[in-house]
Amino acid sequence: MSSARRGRFHGKPFGGNASQQSTSGVSDQLIKNGRKSGQLNLSSRGLSDVPQKVWRINLDAAAESRGDADFDNDERWWDQVELTKLILASNKIQDLSEDVKLLSALQSLDIHDNELQGLPETLGELHQLQKLNVSHNKLSSLPSALFSCPQLVYLHLEHNNLSELPNELGNLVEIDDLDVSNNKLVTLPATVGQLVKLKSINLSNNNLTVLPSEIQFLKGIRTLDLTHNQLTSLPKELGYMRLLEQLYVRHNKLKELPLLEHCSNLKELHLGNNLLTCFGSDQLQCLNSLTVLDVRDNKIAIVPVEITQLTTLERLDISNNDVSALPYELGNMVHLKSLVVDGNPMRSIRRDIIARGSEGIKKYLRSRIEMPEEPKKAAAVSSSGSGQTGLFGGGEQVDAHSVKVSRALDYSGKKAEEVPPEIWELGVSTQVTDLNLSKNQIKQWPSSLVLLSDWVVTVNLGFNRLTALHTDLGLCLRLQNLDLRNNCLSTLPKEMESLQNLHTLILSVNRFGEVPAVVYKLKSLETLLISGNQVAQIDVSSLRQLDKLSSLDLQNNNISVVPPELGLCTNLRSLLLSGNPCRNPRPAILNKGTDALLDYLRGRIVQ
Repeated sequence: MSSARRGRFHGKPFGGNASQQSTSGVSDQLIKNGRKSGQLNLSSRGLSDVPQKVWRINLDAAAESRGDADFDNDERWWDQVELTKLILASNKIQDLSEDVKLLSALQSLDIHDNELQGLPETLGELHQLQKLNVSHNKLSSLPSALFSCPQLVYLHLEHNNLSELPNELGNLVEIDDLDVSNNKLVTLPATVGQLVKLKSINLSNNNLTVLPSEIQFLKGIRTLDLTHNQLTSLPKELGYMRLLEQLYVRHNKLKELPLLEHCSNLKELHLGNNLLTCFGSDQLQCLNSLTVLDVRDNKIAIVPVEITQLTTLERLDISNNDVSALPYELGNMVHLKSLVVDGNPMRSIRRDIIARGSEGIKKYLRSRIEMPEEPKKAAAVSSSGSGQTGLFGGGEQVDAHSVKVSRALDYSGKKAEEVPPEIWELGVSTQVTDLNLSKNQIKQWPSSLVLLSDWVVTVNLGFNRLTALHTDLGLCLRLQNLDLRNNCLSTLPKEMESLQNLHTLILSVNRFGEVPAVVYKLKSLETLLISGNQVAQIDVSSLRQLDKLSSLDLQNNNISVVPPELGLCTNLRSLLLSGNPCRNPRPAILNKGTDALLDYLRGRIVQ
């Protein structure tokens, strides 16, 4: 093509001049690429509105190409495809044009992280729309036409100002992923029961006080998140969700649980930070597939022996309750890998035994019933790789079948300096959520761990030789539990700020001279264990920013002064300060427990 011909095409009104392109933030080349691929990504461009040529991307192209015999060869109208995916995320858009209806073939629309205060009714004319993300905006209401999109399967409305959902919500009969978390919802419409294909619903961080009984009709639900609401009870109908696998009800006001008798597929039950006083044998015997039970920060006094009926249980967290003893039979639960009991007034188990961790506690419990410790299986001998045995790694190997079933990869205690590539391949192929690399000799952060970033929830790298962490850690956005105890760390990367789902951080027995600044930016943090370091000061003003922090262990550091203002951190259920060179509070006060300690500190505040 000659330069003259190209000039004639670019001189048309559609292209505009260079200054117009710069002002719009959307170049002609982007538009061309969108016509070829059917996808247009305009995220993070500082747009305050969407240029008209975006809405007319296919209409203008067709008109121009038919009207110009010399139309650019790389934009022949018969080679173009209609726009099916449009990303406008992370801009400054306040209004969405009604002309969005011109994108009649649109299947995916992402407008999250803008300044939208409303949506146009013409969204309802996008009959091919399957995915809509308008999270992180300023929406206070939704257009009724939105619920007329017959093929919508994915709707994310989190982090807005919605106080209610309309009854028309029930029209979205194809939807399988709904997220309305971090809004101001007080109730749900009964029509939510019509969403029979729903697999995941996130209702966390609202003001819900009750759930409609119609929720029983959500037979396909796998994940239900009700964290941070005002629920005092759950409807008994919840027990009819036969496919439910993950139930999150943390940070509510529950005093008891319904009988989940038909939830035979339930694998994770998170009930922390409620008002539970017990859980009975009837409730436990229904949960024969449970792998995670979290009842931390409640008022439970007794752990019933019937808990041993949960033969698949791998993680039990009863920290910060009123438990004084554990049933000895817990020691015989062969699949139980994590037993967290900190912050309880244990009388039957010495503190030094608790400090030994899960296996130490289990061993002690077994010894009390005079049962011999189960002999370790002989290490299999084969070359690296799985061969025909289903085992991965050399020496003491990893059973691929067990990893696939549990999605937990345990490569601990191997004295390894590096993790073999086939172990990482196994982790990726099974999409593991729980990774245990503790008690090895790892000196550098495993670079391959980022391969698991889309799934991993728990990472244990304790008892290694790490001196630094990689910035890639910040990519593990689903991470909730991170154990880095007994290493050689003195700093944490600032990229950890992105770990806004992190609940538990263990930094004990390292070389920290202070609590790293990035820790105070982890707004979901509930447990911080940093004992056995060299921390010299307590930054109360920063600690008070962690309004969900309930367990803080600063034992055996170099703290010479405990500021009285620490007593204002009333969200703390467990505060441990012994083993520091401070004169006050005296050991007698420290031994009285957290509530007495906080009262003492508040009493020393100078008015």
